[in-house]
Amino acid sequence: MRVVVFGAGSLGSLIGGLLADEHDVTLIGREPHVRAVRDHGLEITGEIETTSYPGAATAVSGPAELAIVTVKSYDTPEAARALQALDTDVVLSLQNGLGNEEALDEALAATVLAGTCTYGARLIEPGVVRCTGAGEVTLGARSGGRSEAAERVGNAVRRAGIDATVATDMPRRLWEKLAINAGINAVTALARVENGALGDGPANDVATRAVRETAHVARANGIDLPDERATAALDTVVETTAANRSSMYQDLEAGRRTEIDAINGAVLERANDPVPVNETLAALVRAWERERKLR
Repeated sequence: MRVVVFGAGSLGSLIGGLLADEHDVTLIGREPHVRAVRDHGLEITGEIETTSYPGAATAVSGPAELAIVTVKSYDTPEAARALQALDTDVVLSLQNGLGNEEALDEALAATVLAGTCTYGARLIEPGVVRCTGAGEVTLGARSGGRSEAAERVGNAVRRAGIDATVATDMPRRLWEKLAINAGINAVTALARVENGALGDGPANDVATRAVRETAHVARANGIDLPDERATAALDTVVETTAANRSSMYQDLEAGRRTEIDAINGAVLERANDPVPVNETLAALVRAWERERKLR
């Protein structure tokens, strides 16, 4: 299968590099990372140790059977415009937050699938990505139900040795992922702690309340996500990624804009009742971005 990964940062490079062992993969990213991959291949370190040799470019071209989108949520409109130049059958979003699939679907003629990914990744230097935690990819129709396109993509992902699940309940899974991110990302970023610090103590209390608020908003939006399921998912991710620095923590460290609008901000936008913890977390991160002229 010819695959284009649009947004070859840390996660996109890792997933694209793993897929390249079985498929014809092109990473779409920025220099100097693209040049390093073209010249020397992609070195994957950490929990997975290998070197793969995907193609790499700064712009899309030609046909592809599958495009995987891994850009930050605020770059989704730009990604959608760029992918209009790509003749592709299926687009899979492996992004944080809500609303990405809708934006892609509005702009593209391809079938758009929703997905989640629990792999941890960090771009160490151009051409080198560290796998900080092996996980799985879950994908399916963005509105739920069965999808032949999802089955086809799931089989292709599994052939590359990636643990993949084709799900029929992606709306609930997206909200569950949102709840986890709402509890982990801003809390770890603002406190400058690794995920494991949320296992107990004051950080755990803040994270758990953010998760419960998100589950409440999910149910108000017609998604069956009990508090107990959401908080159990939080506990599992905190335990299995204890040594990881969340993507938002990495963004603050690097002085980059965060995905706060698509995570805690998305909870605020969809809430009919007060969500004070999510509101506070969003306000604090937005204040940090504003001071650095990132928004």
